[in-house]
Amino acid sequence: MPTADKPFSQSCENNKEPILAVLRDAFAERRHILEIGSGTGQHAVHFAAHMPHLNWQTSDLPEHHDGIRRWLDEAGLDNVRPPLTLDVTQPHWPEGFDGVFTANTTHIMPWPAVIVMIARIGALLPAGGVFCQYGPFNYAGAYTSDSNARFDRWLKQVDPARGIRDFEAVAELAERAGLVLEADHALPANNRLLHWRKRG
Repeated sequence: MPTADKPFSQSCENNKEPILAVLRDAFAERRHILEIGSGTGQHAVHFAAHMPHLNWQTSDLPEHHDGIRRWLDEAGLDNVRPPLTLDVTQPHWPEGFDGVFTANTTHIMPWPAVIVMIARIGALLPAGGVFCQYGPFNYAGAYTSDSNARFDRWLKQVDPARGIRDFEAVAELAERAGLVLEADHALPANNRLLHWRKRG
C-alpha cells in the first residue's frame, strides 16, 4: 500500500498478479534476472518474493534508486539486489543474466533507445535465455482499444518521442537480435506480455 516514505504506482499494484502468473512459467528455469526500468521497485519485490529461485537485479536511472531501495529495504529479501544505474543506450551493460524483464518502458523510451535496448538484450542473453516485455502494443498499425488510443495521444503530448509501438516493428528488432517469440499473452487493461527466447 502507498506510504509517505516510498513511491507507489497504482498500475504496478493492479498488474503485478497477472504478470506474475506469466513469469512463473517463463522464468521457471531461469536463475539470474535483470529488470530494466524498475521504477518504484514494487514489481521487483513482488516477483522476487514469489519466485525465490530467482536472483533479481533491479536497475534504472539514478533518480529512481532511492525509491527502489526503500521498497527493497522494507521487503528484506535475500534474492533481490539494489539498483544498478542503467541507461539502455550506454555502451556497457551488466553481464551474467539468463533472463531479462521490462515493464512499461518501450512506449516511454524514444524509438532509437528501443532499438539499442533489444539489440543489447539479444547480445546479453545466452542461448535459451528469456526476455519478457510488458506493456501496450499496436497490431497491424491499429490500436487494440480506444483507451490505448487516448493513452498514445497523451504520451505524445508529453513527449513526441514517446508512443505505443507496433508489435511488428518490435518483432523485427527481436528477430535481428536472435530472439524468437514464444508467446504473446493478453493481459488486463489492454496490455500484452511478450515472451521471447534467445535462439540456440
